[in-house]
Amino acid sequence: MHIAILTFEGFNELDSLIALGILNRVKKPGWRVSIASPSARVKSMNGVVLEAQASLAEASAADAVIVGSGMRTREVVADTALMAQLRLAPSRQLLGAQCSGTLVLAKLGLIAGVPACTDLTTKPWVEEAGVTVLNQPFVARGNVATAGGCLASQYLAAWVIARLVGIEEARSAMHYVAPVGEKEDYVSRAMRNITPFIDTPLATA
Repeated sequence: MHIAILTFEGFNELDSLIALGILNRVKKPGWRVSIASPSARVKSMNGVVLEAQASLAEASAADAVIVGSGMRTREVVADTALMAQLRLAPSRQLLGAQCSGTLVLAKLGLIAGVPACTDLTTKPWVEEAGVTVLNQPFVARGNVATAGGCLASQYLAAWVIARLVGIEEARSAMHYVAPVGEKEDYVSRAMRNITPFIDTPLATA
């Protein structure tokens, strides 16, 4: 089971790395979580350099893909050669987008006619792409989910875990990362945000 987190130049560390950390709380044989990038290394908006663990081609074949955000997302969606490499399909994989990552899914035509979540900065660009933006942190329709606000990346990660291996695994992962003394409240809030959008498990799981 491969989960790829698309991470581009100028990425937001909170979006890619919070999801990476939570998803890696799952300890199942064959469970793999990768930072997938168009180049061997990418630098964050704050100068943190990551080495890619997977290519865009590998991400396109993954069981689940989370599209991270960053300060250069509009450059990403304007790059036709790069966008052509993103062969994503909700018919065969879970797709999630974090903040400006929602703009990537919108430009790929993967959330047409479906309301979505994004951050406040990206909201006008997503609306310009013809997508209605909701004033909430997380929403999912079928195999496609979007989240708005850096810390909403936890909801995307929990949703992916719930869909691929089950709601109890999602609870366990969130319980592990939740602050001490606040774990029950923290987990309850996370589950309250994702459980209305938990459908049947992914067919390939």
